[in-house]
Amino acid sequence: MTQNPPFPGVLFGAAYYAEYQQEGTLDRDLDLMKEAGFTVIRVGESVWSTWEPRNGEFDLDWLQPVLDGAHARGIAVILGTPTYAIPPWLQTLHPEIAAVDGAGHAIGWGARQEMDQSSTVYRWYAERIIRKVVARYADHPAVIGYQVDNEPGNNLPHNETTFQAFVAWLRRRYGTVERLNEEWGLVYWSHRIAEWSELWRPGGNLMPQYQLEWRRFQGEQATGLIAWQADIVREYAREDQFVTTCISYSRPQISDDELVASLDITAGNPYYLMQDGLSADVDLPRRAEWWHTGPWALFQWGDRAFSSAQERFLVTETNAQSIGGPWQNQPPFPGQIMQAAYALISRGARMIEYWHWHTLHFGVETYWGGVLPHSQVPGRIYREVAELGASLGRLGDALDGFVPDADVLMLHSTDTKWSFETYPPLATDDGGPDSASYGRIVDAFYRGFSEVGAQVRVQHTRQFVQRPAAELAAEHPILVAAAEYVADDATLDALRAYAEAGGHLVLGIRTGYGDELARARRAVAPDRLHDAAGVWYDEYSNLAEPLPVSAADPGFELEPGAQATAWADILNVETATTLVSYRRTELGADAAITTAPYGAGRVTYVGTVPNRELARSLARWLVPDTAAGRWQTASPVTVSTGRAGDHGVAFVHNWSATEHVVTVPADSIHLDTGERFAAGSRFTLEPRGVAVFEVAGSQA
Repeated sequence: MTQNPPFPGVLFGAAYYAEYQQEGTLDRDLDLMKEAGFTVIRVGESVWSTWEPRNGEFDLDWLQPVLDGAHARGIAVILGTPTYAIPPWLQTLHPEIAAVDGAGHAIGWGARQEMDQSSTVYRWYAERIIRKVVARYADHPAVIGYQVDNEPGNNLPHNETTFQAFVAWLRRRYGTVERLNEEWGLVYWSHRIAEWSELWRPGGNLMPQYQLEWRRFQGEQATGLIAWQADIVREYAREDQFVTTCISYSRPQISDDELVASLDITAGNPYYLMQDGLSADVDLPRRAEWWHTGPWALFQWGDRAFSSAQERFLVTETNAQSIGGPWQNQPPFPGQIMQAAYALISRGARMIEYWHWHTLHFGVETYWGGVLPHSQVPGRIYREVAELGASLGRLGDALDGFVPDADVLMLHSTDTKWSFETYPPLATDDGGPDSASYGRIVDAFYRGFSEVGAQVRVQHTRQFVQRPAAELAAEHPILVAAAEYVADDATLDALRAYAEAGGHLVLGIRTGYGDELARARRAVAPDRLHDAAGVWYDEYSNLAEPLPVSAADPGFELEPGAQATAWADILNVETATTLVSYRRTELGADAAITTAPYGAGRVTYVGTVPNRELARSLARWLVPDTAAGRWQTASPVTVSTGRAGDHGVAFVHNWSATEHVVTVPADSIHLDTGERFAAGSRFTLEPRGVAVFEVAGSQA
């Protein structure tokens, strides 16, 4: 990845599809965008059959009026390559490019991304259309960047060519079948192979090591597809144009830190439940990994997007109004459009772009609401979007160079996530396997920190091990490894070194239990860390019902209702101090949370999945001083801070339907209104309100 592109301010706009509109609407649309403060639109990524209606017959001029009209109004353009939705003529001409599922059946046409992305036939046609489109518009002054493909990694193709590529990948990785047999433990259930040709297909596989390597290989397929497209585009792109793709973080092929390595900037698509889904005082279940619920989950998405490259990012799609099927209609309460946008900006967004400009009148996403409603008459949503555009315009370049603050560093392990999707440690309510176990464990910690006002920086395990321990401990005094199950010795040693160098290491369940191939370690758990933690275990249990807990140390304040959920490590305490204990059970588990000094730092062990109250209690103990505390506020008000140049920036949100008062901790300027506030002044946040302050010095 190259350095973040140097465009000023926060870009603002929407995906715009003139090809879906009636003739004669272009000038009206662009004028309305200009009036709403739009500075960017995204175009062209979804209509290969419009660019190339028949094999070898190209229509490339239809987009020219859109780009010309945008440029005339000072609106920049991100041009997409249409490679994720192939045209019917290609499906008919080459049905063999259809992706095959794990059962050996071709995925039917009629959706998108139904093709085997590694197919040389698909790649030939995809390269041809990329070159035609990009060459046609690379020199247009409106084009500031390119989005290659769109939300890649939607499927895990099981085509024969894909499988043979996987076998070749394994041969390079392992060298011999003897080593593969040994590393994967294929003596089990008589799975030893004598020749590479004996390796079975992944569709029926139950071997955990095979499954993990299959997912790693699939991740490389998505990464390779995007890098391949980026290389083609750069043959035509100007030096002042960037290349990106838009990430949906729930896609099964995505290893996002690896995928963005070939790009100039990270971009992604957060969708979230509006109305009470953005109320701090309403506890709703998360609907799906791609559809976030709760203010904390919106902040978490921003921190995940920042984690991909440890840099600011673009929001290429997000809600303008209701998102989902025709039975899922929750348009935003007044104020929530601005709230959500500034929440994402507070965690590093450099662009807010809606999906999309006008609500569709046809197709699968007819009820994914755009800025304009079906009537095409600008209404409340347009007015609130325009208010946000005006606000961002007044901020100008005040956020250039902005870096979000972080009280806590939290690790993300893609390998563990993939492993837990098939072999999860947690159960669902009906006793079945919970394929969302990884997110469930990590979310428990993240939500606890977020709800007490602590800010989180997410870092991939691969990124973490590349940093010197002393440097990390100085920059991030608290590090959470919530579930580092798939971890090699070097990763566990890096965690240990971090604590030894002065950091406070927080370990969660399953950390240090598996190795780099998800094999259970032949050692006392947590391996390579138990002496530093002062505890060890060799027994653990799922919990059918939550267990009440009590504070075992007077320095640990426990919130009423605190419980252990889903899991309990039966800890043997040696040199650690017990902070929280379980209610007595026949199993004999006692310590739920322990802590011990180690080297210049400390190791805290959390042997369960904490509920909201327990997670918040732990977060308050770990981070007693937060920005929210300095602003003398608490839920439903949040404070997100960062630095831009020599001053602090604070984003203050009221996630409720009643007004709330905050205390400004230092001399500050309200960046939207220009009003100045002296330290100690009181400021009233309106219902669903948000305010952005420039704060003198480092007092944000």
